[in-house]
Amino acid sequence: MTLTPQASRFTHDHMFLGASHDENGRRTLWVVALTFVMMIGEIAAGYITGSMALLADGFHMATHAVALGIAAAAYGFARRHASNARFSFGTGKVGDLAGFASAMVLGLVSLGIAGESILRLFQPTTVAFTEATIIAVVGLAVNVVSAFLLAGNHGHHGHDHGHSHDHGHHHDNNLRSAYVHVLADALTSVLAIAALLAGRYLGWVWLDPVMGIVGAVVIAKWAYGLMRDSAAVLLDTTDEHVAGEIRELLETPGDVTISDLHVWQVGPDARAAIVSVVAAASVSADAIRERLAPVHELSHLTVEYRVA
Repeated sequence: MTLTPQASRFTHDHMFLGASHDENGRRTLWVVALTFVMMIGEIAAGYITGSMALLADGFHMATHAVALGIAAAAYGFARRHASNARFSFGTGKVGDLAGFASAMVLGLVSLGIAGESILRLFQPTTVAFTEATIIAVVGLAVNVVSAFLLAGNHGHHGHDHGHSHDHGHHHDNNLRSAYVHVLADALTSVLAIAALLAGRYLGWVWLDPVMGIVGAVVIAKWAYGLMRDSAAVLLDTTDEHVAGEIRELLETPGDVTISDLHVWQVGPDARAAIVSVVAAASVSADAIRERLAPVHELSHLTVEYRVA
C-alpha cells in the first residue's frame, strides 16, 4: 500500500543501534586478534611450565576470545539487519543477547577452572616459575593494550534535562561485556604473577592453585553481573529512570493522569515507551508528545489518549 504524503510524515525507521556502533565493532575485532594470539601462548606455556594460575589465565583468555568473537559477530549482524522489518523494534538488543551468551559460557568455564585448581591444591605439580612469570607479564601487557583499545566508548554517560531527579546510565552492553572482560583478564594475570613470584622466592607453591581459584571466582562474579544486566534488557524490564521522568513531565502540571506506562530498552541509548493517559480536554495528544520531547532517550513513543 502506498502512503499518502500526510501519512508518510508519521513513518519512521527502527534503527536503534548505538551512536558508536561501527567504531565499537572495529575496536572489538582488534582486541579479538590480540587476545587470540595471547591465548595460544598462555595455554601452551601453562602446560609446559605446569602453572595452574597461568593455565587459568590462558583458558580465561580463551573464553574472552570467544566472548569477543560473539561480540564482534553481534555488531556485524545488528548492522546488516538494522533495517530488516522482521525485527519489530530493530536489532539494537542483539548485543545484549551476545552478552548473555558470553556470560553463560564464562560461568561454566569458571567452574572448570575452580575444579582443576582445587585438584592441583591437593596434588601439587612442578612449576617452571621463571618461564611462567614471563608469559604472565606478556599476557598482562596484552590486557592493558586491549583495555585502551576498548576504553574510548565503554563508559556510562549521564545527561541533564533540567529536572530535579537523577538519570540512569545507559551503555552498550556488548562493548561493556568486552571491556569488563578485559579488566577481569588483567586481574587474573596480576594474580598469576603474584602467585608465581611467591612460589619462586618464598616457596609458596600452594599459592598458585589458590590464585587459580580466586581467578575462577572473579570470572564467575563478572559472568553473573553481565547475565543479570543483559537479561534485564532481554526481558524488557522497565527503565525506572526514564519512566520517572515521563511521569514528572506529564503529571506535574496537574491536567494529565497516566493510567498505564511501559518503558523498555530497544538499543544501547534508545528507549521505547507506551504511555496511556487520561487528560483534560484542553490537552491534545500532540501536546503530550511535546511535553516528552526533552526525554532524549525516547526513540519510539506510542501515546494512548483519552479525555477525562
